[in-house]
Amino acid sequence: MTNVTEQPLVRNPANHTALTPLHFIERAASVHPERLALVHGSERRNWQQTYARCRRFASALRRHGFQKGETISIIAPNTPAMFEAHFGVPMAGTVLNAINIRLDAEGIAFILQHAECKLLLVDREFSVLANEAVAHLSAPPQIITIEDSLYTPTDDFEGMTYEQFIETGDPKFDWQPPDDEWDTISINYTSGTTGNPKGVVYHHRGAALNAINNTLSWDMSRHPIYLWTLPMFHCNGWCFPWTIAALAGVNVCLRKVEAAKVFELIAFENVGYLCAAPIVLNAMINCPPEAKQTFQHPVNVMTAGAPPPDFVIQGMQALGADVTHTYGLTETYGPSVVCEQQSSWDTSSPEEQARLNARQGVRYPFLEGLMVARRESIDEVPWDGETIGEIMMRGNVVMKGYLKNTKATKECFEGGWFRSGDLAVRHPDGYIEIKDRAKDIIISGGENISGIEIESVLYRHDAILEAAVVAKADKTWGEIPCAFVLLKSDATVNEQDIIAFCKQRMASFKVPKKVIFTELPKTSTGKIQKNVLRTMTGNDLDEA
Repeated sequence: MTNVTEQPLVRNPANHTALTPLHFIERAASVHPERLALVHGSERRNWQQTYARCRRFASALRRHGFQKGETISIIAPNTPAMFEAHFGVPMAGTVLNAINIRLDAEGIAFILQHAECKLLLVDREFSVLANEAVAHLSAPPQIITIEDSLYTPTDDFEGMTYEQFIETGDPKFDWQPPDDEWDTISINYTSGTTGNPKGVVYHHRGAALNAINNTLSWDMSRHPIYLWTLPMFHCNGWCFPWTIAALAGVNVCLRKVEAAKVFELIAFENVGYLCAAPIVLNAMINCPPEAKQTFQHPVNVMTAGAPPPDFVIQGMQALGADVTHTYGLTETYGPSVVCEQQSSWDTSSPEEQARLNARQGVRYPFLEGLMVARRESIDEVPWDGETIGEIMMRGNVVMKGYLKNTKATKECFEGGWFRSGDLAVRHPDGYIEIKDRAKDIIISGGENISGIEIESVLYRHDAILEAAVVAKADKTWGEIPCAFVLLKSDATVNEQDIIAFCKQRMASFKVPKKVIFTELPKTSTGKIQKNVLRTMTGNDLDEA
């Protein structure tokens, strides 16, 4: 009997096309050309118009000589240009690098150099910052300035604008999908949790699959109205630019997240979906009464970053929101684990439901493997809710690797699993819950902060003999950096002196919010005991 798997079947264009999220916008424009795609203040564009602009962008890149595989960087808030970059850049075969607008010039310069950026698109608000960064480079990229109708500049500039640039392109540009779905679609940099940030490389396949993961894990309906409270520079907006295109939804852009504005847009635009770190949700909960309002239509909230406290979930539910808690990393295209709600939880008290929902959860449909395991043996820990191990993942929504960092890539993939560095337990129902962070990452307002990076700055101060930084619980930010400092014997500086010193040398969100002067506890080998320091921070939320 012939085995059907042995038949001479071959791949050809009729039965095999590379997976890419770029097809999503082509379909949206073809099937729903007149449906609203983008809202930005008074600007309204449908999917046909948006697709044409993305094709112009791609065509302009090619006409200006940018080649396949070259990096195109962008520094911008959540505006139409940032959304269009998620399609126009890869349509040209080039690689998108969306940069965190909260970084300082030195951090941006490192990224531009490391990614070998050939073209830098910069929103006008961040022109000075970008120029400072580019000044550090021996081979600076070409700069295109993005003018935005909702931002009024205070100075003049010379050079080409984004609108002028895309006008040089063809709105009917015949873009081609990647030859291989493993081709790179974007590079996203970590927040430098071990010093310099790492360049996390995404491929087209993973971007397409995680975009669909979002729809399945969040029960998203067709034509969702989505508010951009989550920065698109965070893991490509957790792949939601591609998700919303797949569903032919509406992207409601937001330059700056302010709680009152979020409430206003939810009501005015009939927003049904938004993603946000717990700090944004906390700001909404504590918004002044005159601006805060209970939702009059279904509103779905996805939260990730720092684990959300129970009271945040309860507070959003009190406003009428349905909260979905997810977990992931830059290395997994954003969220890849979801606290999928069970019907059996419905009879639990609100407090118990909030506790259950605060866990990190189970794997996304297209994350093939998720476990909590012992780091040394890669043996899975018991599902007892007590035994601590490291969260490990495997599958198509795990990054290709770290750009130009073979050593770090090999280490994080050792044993055939991606090692997250996060320590957790697994409950009897299979849901994971983070208990600690193996790499001492401080997650403040959704931003990952490296204590080592802050320590390197503190050691530059003439008065400091020893320094260590750990996380301190904070009611507003989730966590804040807390510095422990041992001064030299003749030093006379105080806490505010140290904080002011740091403010001059790093991005503001990384600056320690608390400085404690003390001897630093050490092991017998001289290693500072950060676990002891964490117990000394006075982690009292009422005092924070």
